[in-house]
Amino acid sequence: MTTPLSIKRTLQATGRPDAVAELSQRSRDIFRHIVDAYVETGEPVGSRTLSRRLGLSLSPATIRNVMADLEEAGLLYARHTSAGRLPTELGLRMFVDGLLEIGGLTEDERQTIDSECAASGRSLPQVLEQATQMLAGLSHCAGLVVAPKSARPLKHIEFVHLGPGRALAVLVTEDGIVENRILDLPIGLPPSSLIEAGNYLAAKLVGRTLDAARADIMAEISSQRAELDQLAAKVVEAGLASWAGGNKDGALIVRGQSRLLEDVKEIADLERVRALFAALETKESLARLLEAADRAEGIQIFIGAQNELFSLSGCSVVIAPYRDSDERIVGAVGVIGPTRVNYARIIPMVDYTAKVIGRVLGTGGALIRPSGDPITRS
Repeated sequence: MTTPLSIKRTLQATGRPDAVAELSQRSRDIFRHIVDAYVETGEPVGSRTLSRRLGLSLSPATIRNVMADLEEAGLLYARHTSAGRLPTELGLRMFVDGLLEIGGLTEDERQTIDSECAASGRSLPQVLEQATQMLAGLSHCAGLVVAPKSARPLKHIEFVHLGPGRALAVLVTEDGIVENRILDLPIGLPPSSLIEAGNYLAAKLVGRTLDAARADIMAEISSQRAELDQLAAKVVEAGLASWAGGNKDGALIVRGQSRLLEDVKEIADLERVRALFAALETKESLARLLEAADRAEGIQIFIGAQNELFSLSGCSVVIAPYRDSDERIVGAVGVIGPTRVNYARIIPMVDYTAKVIGRVLGTGGALIRPSGDPITRS
């Protein structure tokens, strides 16, 4: 049993929004089967094949006439004159917008997403890295996550002794994000110096961002106004140096890029995928994904060459924002694949993953499973 697609989205269709309503039921059935076959095989579909798939008393000639009408409307095209038909990018956009039906995730898929995104014993960057790998594996596409910016007020800081010359520095932001760093320290450093350094930084940092407090702290240490012994001061300096590597603009994590090569059939396709790989390495891609997430009320779908994120890549992007404990959009999670991705399966997968990550952020790391309520068209 399927449920009509109901997720808010932006589609970049250039055709009329009422195009689906104008199709007859016969045309809808034939068009749906062509798209389903394309998603399944990537190959053109002929009238005889459709006649067998439909199982109706429609002759191949009748089906050819309907296909010709759909082609004239810009929804289908033929690679060669005598070949079967494939959906155009406009056709795919119209299909996703008006005809697609999706079901819920399987229980195994939900459990996989829950467990892979669980925050127990891991920092948020580790959770996001694992979520990206997980999406790539489940979708058989490339998974992507836009990680949130790191400049947030702090609520907790401490140093944990790990052994001779090593300590774990732990930062917890006000919205529950945990950052861990391993520090190399002088051999023989007493535990009391770690405690002293942690107490000093807690007094200076709690309620402030690291960037806002760093200059003041270093100035105090340089002028020896800080009430720290020399060893504790070294711990503070090592901690600040380690945290300075944080990405203030967020980060774009992409995994499973090689899966995009599996659908390549022509040299032109390969060049488009190479262009996509190059685009993913740029700050512009990160900025555009963040922009798309910020204006989204839910899932957004970008299909094909008119994809505003990665123009001319010939790929589709399914992306959903996730929120922090204050319900602010802080990042996004999604999938990049060929235009013939299984939208009916990937859309709920991305939507559910975004909800799980949001719950992790909202509970300071304690995973609460989001509702599996069915999605209804708005």
